[in-house]
Amino acid sequence: MSHCNILILSLFLGVSSSFSSLLAQKTVVQGTVIDENDEPMAFVNVAYKHSTVGTITDIDGSFFIETLNPTDSLIASSLGYRRVSKAVKKSVEQQIDFRLEQISLAIGEVTVRPGENPAFAILLNIWDHKKLNNPDHFDSYQCRSYNKLRLDLNNIEEDFKNRMLIRQFDFVFEHMDSSEMFGKNYLPILMVESVTKYYSQKSPPVNKEVIEAFQISGDMNTTISQFSGKMYQRLNVYDNFMELFEPGFVSPIADFGKFYYNYHLEDSADLDGSWCYQVAFQPKRKMERTFYGYFWVADTSWAIKKVQLRVSSDVNINYMNDLVAINEYQKINDSIWFLKSEEILVDFNLTDKSYGFFGRKFSSYDEVKLNEPVPIHIQKELSNTIVLEDSLERDDLYWKQNRSGILTLEEERIYQMADSVKKVPIFNTIYGIGELLLDYYYVIGPIELGPYYTFYSYNPIEGHRFRLGGQTSQNFSKKLRLGGHVAYGTKDNKWKYGLLGEYMFDRNPRVRGGFSYYHDMRQLGKSANAFLDDNILSTLLRRRPNYKLTMVNQYNLYYEREWFQGFANTLRFTHQVVYPSEYVPFEITDGVDTSSLAALVSSEFTLNFHFAYNEKYLLGTFERQSLGSIYPMLDVDLSWGPKGLFGSQYEYYKIKARIYDKLETDPAGYLKYWVTAGKIFGDLPYPLLELHEGNETYAYDVYAFNMMNYYEFVSDEWVSLTAEHHFQGFFLNRIPLLRWFELREVVTGRMIMGRLSEQNKNVMVFPPELSYLGKPYFEGSVGIENILKLIRIDATWRFSYRDHPGIQKWGLRVGLALQF
Repeated sequence: MSHCNILILSLFLGVSSSFSSLLAQKTVVQGTVIDENDEPMAFVNVAYKHSTVGTITDIDGSFFIETLNPTDSLIASSLGYRRVSKAVKKSVEQQIDFRLEQISLAIGEVTVRPGENPAFAILLNIWDHKKLNNPDHFDSYQCRSYNKLRLDLNNIEEDFKNRMLIRQFDFVFEHMDSSEMFGKNYLPILMVESVTKYYSQKSPPVNKEVIEAFQISGDMNTTISQFSGKMYQRLNVYDNFMELFEPGFVSPIADFGKFYYNYHLEDSADLDGSWCYQVAFQPKRKMERTFYGYFWVADTSWAIKKVQLRVSSDVNINYMNDLVAINEYQKINDSIWFLKSEEILVDFNLTDKSYGFFGRKFSSYDEVKLNEPVPIHIQKELSNTIVLEDSLERDDLYWKQNRSGILTLEEERIYQMADSVKKVPIFNTIYGIGELLLDYYYVIGPIELGPYYTFYSYNPIEGHRFRLGGQTSQNFSKKLRLGGHVAYGTKDNKWKYGLLGEYMFDRNPRVRGGFSYYHDMRQLGKSANAFLDDNILSTLLRRRPNYKLTMVNQYNLYYEREWFQGFANTLRFTHQVVYPSEYVPFEITDGVDTSSLAALVSSEFTLNFHFAYNEKYLLGTFERQSLGSIYPMLDVDLSWGPKGLFGSQYEYYKIKARIYDKLETDPAGYLKYWVTAGKIFGDLPYPLLELHEGNETYAYDVYAFNMMNYYEFVSDEWVSLTAEHHFQGFFLNRIPLLRWFELREVVTGRMIMGRLSEQNKNVMVFPPELSYLGKPYFEGSVGIENILKLIRIDATWRFSYRDHPGIQKWGLRVGLALQF
């Protein structure tokens, strides 16, 4: 699914809250609960009689319940108060208020010391039984899951409907609804359903999911199917920190929960044959990553029967205005409980008044098997997520038999609306503009033009540079992609150009091959994460004129083979001719005479090993984005340069290794580190050695030395370390005036040690500013990120080699980052 699907629909949808025809299918109850003194009561349990449908009141004593399955009465209950029951009218909206009276109450089954909060005794029992009840501690388990994902546009205004562009989409307004829970209008636009089987095993380790059935409103897309199941949407209340859109939230039953939450024992009741206690919880402090809500816990087994979580309203997290999650558990045998269902409703918005969307997820689990070995044919699957070939071909009868419950009228209409929207002619135009903004290419049938940010740039060698590039789109082929570019400089009056081709033999596991050729200006010694040389931002943000570009002719061939998810090899062949320039001359000397070299010619074979256990990906047609792994990730490159092959002037060998890891340090954010080491064997000129990655722009580069210039240091043996700690507001959230800006702290340190052999010091004369590392190089930065939810600014210092000419001893660097 393209990044812009949601943006496109949000550009042209809008109506008022008066469209509420679909609410007639639901029973909606809202109200308040007060005590005898007319004071609002927080954390009161409000639930339908003989049903698990319910909620708790918020800090103001208010509640809201919306359901398709009401019973005839609603009960309000709280520990120490008399229960009150009131009749409910089905299929309508209504206001029901409660007034509770205090009563004397004796609690059995739980031993409470004098003066102790009775909820603490329950927590102690939960902690003692955590290992038994946490599904992650089972030797193995298998289950079947039905999953339903929905996306609804929200914050839609009436005046938008009357715009000329919108009138072609009048039919979508029939699907409007409103959410009293969040107080916003919403329009359902996307629906995904799947049936999966999930397998988990400790030894040998297995963590796989089979997508047996899948359907989506609009285009069928197997990429989305990988995220429709349990594997990528895990919310485990038994974990001390619950990973929710990356940041770790403190679980209400964390081993140290009493440091973060206040607890109240609210009620006790028989639920499905088990005597249970209800405990409400609320955060102790503002802006910490915590929840408020309640849980029901069964006595004897002390397993969670049901938990409802709502994110604290003032928590420092981006784009998520609200989140409500409800997990319910089922008893598998006398002592073991397992997840029965989970519901999540999230309200996403860039700002409070901007268009946003509700994300809704419902999953139910059955056919649970504990401590049974995973079938051999599943263990042998190379991918962790397996999509069956006929998963997109399930008929209506299959879905009626396998979905949990039935679709609401609202949900059935989503499938109809998605097909209708695509038939409106202007939709394709709007969709194309959205792709241009978010994917950097504009699609015209089988061709994509772009990326648009390279159309114009400037550098002192080429002058004004104009570039036109493009590639084939998915409309041309989903297996073969061809592309290229042409560019022209007004100062050097020379044409540059490039071609590429790629063929995808298989996507899962990944097998592909390709070629590229370019005759163009390149900056040697630049990190892979840096701006392209002809990116307009590279021109605007430069801190030094870029005189160090060199003309390069380069041919590349590659073949990539993924053996199983997380382990792959890539074989590459590169032949390049690098030409000197006025500013980067290639001069050789015998100690007496100096002569110029017309070009450097080299040929190189490289075998890459990539290993990241349980690495997850976001798959596209040709690209894929790594979502990382909870384990360290390793890359190793072994290279050989044969002399004489296609005129190559040198023979050499290289080995380079890189380790990356991300360590959760909740509640103080997370730490990322990179360790890179390498060695080159052979006598080589400096352009073929390791030119350490500098950065001559004001843009922050995660993988470069931001205070180092290009062509400043070279090595043939080196090791570097980068460590970056993101505190996620751990300190700033505690400062009263600053915490409202939701700023976050980040601290970075970088170091590199290297050596250069005597032979390689004399192969070619160094340019004036180039030298080798006689001692370690250090730099560090202290930064603030999440400025306006997007901007990062680092104050960066250089701690060594401060006497080098043309360097900055300290400076500010700016970066952009979308993060939760």
